[in-house]
Amino acid sequence: MYPLTAWPLWGLGILCAVVTLIVMCCTISIRRRIGLERLSVNNEVAGFKFATIGVLYAVLLGFAVIVVWQRFNDAENAVAQEAGAAATIYRLAQGLGDTPGGPIRKRLSAYIETALADDWPAMEHGKGSVGARHALDDLYAALLTFYPTNARDAGIQGELLRQLDHLTEARRDRLVMASGTVPGVIWFVLFGGAIMTISFTFFFGAENVSVQALMTGIITALIFSALLVAVAIDRPFTGSVKVTAEPLASVLKDLQT
Repeated sequence: MYPLTAWPLWGLGILCAVVTLIVMCCTISIRRRIGLERLSVNNEVAGFKFATIGVLYAVLLGFAVIVVWQRFNDAENAVAQEAGAAATIYRLAQGLGDTPGGPIRKRLSAYIETALADDWPAMEHGKGSVGARHALDDLYAALLTFYPTNARDAGIQGELLRQLDHLTEARRDRLVMASGTVPGVIWFVLFGGAIMTISFTFFFGAENVSVQALMTGIITALIFSALLVAVAIDRPFTGSVKVTAEPLASVLKDLQT
């Protein structure tokens, strides 16, 4: 679903409106070809089956939307945790003086700059940047090559390593979530179920065809709106609705000032 995820919101809205109009036209066309008499005899049986199909599909669609929304929130939390760990590392490094505190702070700033410049554009395509990984390796090297001479420095180094682990885990989490949450087979079932559920409304026959087309259009708009919400936030770092790098940018701004 990457092509649709990268669409702007207005494009997704137009797509939903076009699909709704097509379905309404199909309802009127089928009614004219088959006739009210032949369709109305299906109302009782089709109504019972439609209720069952509708419930099953609603459960599946609702579950998919909830899962995708939860993963979107997890991506926001991962970025916030990464920014918090970076700010803590910078402050703790001040306790080590200019050596090795200065190189640690410098390489931390370089990592954040690289993450903002390279990681975020790469995550729009579900990947991570090599430059950010190298910058993180340099930060580890600056910390691991320091040999504390007293208990105080040893304690600071231990806490720095713990915060650096948190930063690394948060980055790994956002890289994993950047590739999307819903597998392809689930998208196939969701869109296939939407087509089958909407197509089932064609077996009904109401006396007023305009009202029937309107009701079918409302169902179509509701289903596809929920589907497009899941599509728009499936990749948390892609498209119009995405997780921004504002927490890391704020930390970098604080470090530079």
